[in-house]
Amino acid sequence: MVESSGPQERSEGNWYRGDAKTAIQVNSLRGDIRFGETRPAPRAPRQLPLDVPGFVNREADLRALDDLLAAATSEDSVVAPAAVVVSAIAGAPGVGKTALAVHWAHRCRERFPDGDLYVDMRGYGPGRPLTADDALSGFLRALGVPAEAIPDEVGQRAALYRSILDGRDVLVVIDNAVSAAAVRPLLPASSGCFAVITSRSRLAGLVTREGARRVTLDILSPEGSVELIGQVIGPERAAAEPEAARRLAELCGYLPIALRVVAEHAASRPALSLHGLLDELVDEKHRLDALTEREDELSDVRTVFSWSYRALDPTLQRAFRLLSLHPSAEFGIGAAAALTGTDERTAARQLRELTGAHLLQEPADGRFRLHDLLRAYAGECARAEESQQARTQAIRRMLSWYLHALDYGRRAILPHSHEVALVPAEGLAVPEFAGAAEAMGWFERERTNLLAALRQAFELGQYDIAWKLPVVADGFFELGSYWSEWEQIHRQGLDAARALGDVLGEASNLFCLGDAAWRGGRYEEAAENYRRTIELAQGLHDTWLEGFALRGLGLIRQEQGELTEATALFGEALEVFRGAGWRRGEGMALLSLSRSADTDGDLERAAELAEQASRTFQELPDEWSVAWAALSLGPALRKLGRTGEAEAQLRQAIDIFVRHADRRSQAMAWEALAEVFDQTGNTSDARQSWRTAAELYEVLRDDKAAELQTRAVQPPDPQNE
Repeated sequence: MVESSGPQERSEGNWYRGDAKTAIQVNSLRGDIRFGETRPAPRAPRQLPLDVPGFVNREADLRALDDLLAAATSEDSVVAPAAVVVSAIAGAPGVGKTALAVHWAHRCRERFPDGDLYVDMRGYGPGRPLTADDALSGFLRALGVPAEAIPDEVGQRAALYRSILDGRDVLVVIDNAVSAAAVRPLLPASSGCFAVITSRSRLAGLVTREGARRVTLDILSPEGSVELIGQVIGPERAAAEPEAARRLAELCGYLPIALRVVAEHAASRPALSLHGLLDELVDEKHRLDALTEREDELSDVRTVFSWSYRALDPTLQRAFRLLSLHPSAEFGIGAAAALTGTDERTAARQLRELTGAHLLQEPADGRFRLHDLLRAYAGECARAEESQQARTQAIRRMLSWYLHALDYGRRAILPHSHEVALVPAEGLAVPEFAGAAEAMGWFERERTNLLAALRQAFELGQYDIAWKLPVVADGFFELGSYWSEWEQIHRQGLDAARALGDVLGEASNLFCLGDAAWRGGRYEEAAENYRRTIELAQGLHDTWLEGFALRGLGLIRQEQGELTEATALFGEALEVFRGAGWRRGEGMALLSLSRSADTDGDLERAAELAEQASRTFQELPDEWSVAWAALSLGPALRKLGRTGEAEAQLRQAIDIFVRHADRRSQAMAWEALAEVFDQTGNTSDARQSWRTAAELYEVLRDDKAAELQTRAVQPPDPQNE
């Protein structure tokens, strides 16, 4: 933890936006903040996935969506101005709901100059569906809301989301929704917005309550199916054997996903007639019919998938079936390499060959996705052809890859944070990061995968990885302001450590849960977690955990007005840090003691301790912490009448916080600088500084903005004139 005035500013246990030349900006407003002029608006989000190539035979459905949009935006529309028209696209798996929604959205996106939002709710894929909480967090960040300004409660998030969209023209595409309840908080209320939701469910609740219009997708027509095949293999080849083409389409159940697989397989074998391909497919159907009598969601496509799978070379077959073991629908090359036990170059080649066969999708460069039906089939192959041991080893390689990748990132964003011994990583191509921004960008792409990996590790009894993942990932979730997930991962980590009987794992996760409770204002719960951490850490001789837990207890007591006990705890923490050589911990304890001295009225002592802390941070070096120390040193110097030194400290702090894009600390520094100007009678600069601080607090949606705006316009104090 770093020194703070309240639960909003913590770090390393922590509350801040960076550390030691690595502080970062997380999902910030685009453009610099320039005071004295209008802030530039965030760039319109453009989140649609790539358009679908070879889109056919959906003209009636596209027209239905066009008509709904026209009705919603017509001046003669019967829809109330404040209403939103929602089109729910229902249909069976593999029928092309996502393809239709994305293709139509690309066709009409120019109608929405304020942007388009897209989210896959993962209602039918592996792992847990995305919650409305998570989806709203992503939407708000895309709309320019700072991470630390996003409310915790889903109702508040939904209200903020609707407020931001009010008066804007934004297209919202919500894919793979499992229920109306999961979608409802994501619906905009602006008449200029339009939402399209895809689901296997009919979403009757949206139709009855929100007035949604349903577009139910059917399979392709026989003619449309043949047209799709012809787009891939060439219309002349399809026209040369029309009966064979129609029979191929029939064996695909007229489902677009199966048709694309068949067509791509046919395109890869141009010398073979369609009748020859048809014979192979019929033989495969007979083979499968003899093996199974199951009627399930794969019944219409299992023959096609099996035929295409058996045509792959053995290494691609193995890659395909092992990819089904990934706990999320989308993954990157590194995780795939770990699963398959190959290097990244080989994995990338295999992934793109599978994509070329339409057994895999590449929605963005370097990101791959298995369709639900293909994943189910690949899982069948894995269970049939891979031993339990081989499957477990593949999953453990992937989990180990995520753990080591996170640890490289931890060192980039928080080099002085708690280190734990990792599991072996022989043969894993673990990414390295050039700096904090790159590490945080990787985390944002992989966050849902990390959560899924943690659940998978716990469910499969990989308890050593399950407790270490949350500890190593702690700073990512905290700096990203993913508050509920931050607490959730450590509760699961604590359960894993206790299941394994690992005391270090228990202490490490308890400490982080203490931080989470402290941030949430649950002081007694936080204190209990810190006390138990200290007890366990002393038995382990882990001085980092012991020192920061002592300091955490001190911060709680300080906020509860128990200054004597708080000062004693800070002193204990200082002794622990100095004895073990934890220099940043030493600096943090010195800052805490400085705040205590300031509260107690011992201003000389407060300034002296803050100066010691600043020197400690300079020696590390740790630029961000030098600036943080100035937030204690500047006010102490001001109260001592050393206003010139105070101003210099705070201006230096502002420059550092601006470079690190740390808005909250900037606001605090401007507020402290305003007090310096006010004390010296410089009313003009004091008012401007209060306005600057207020603007920053307003971006953060902090109630303090109104208070400082008031101070900026109040009459000057005659005593300071």
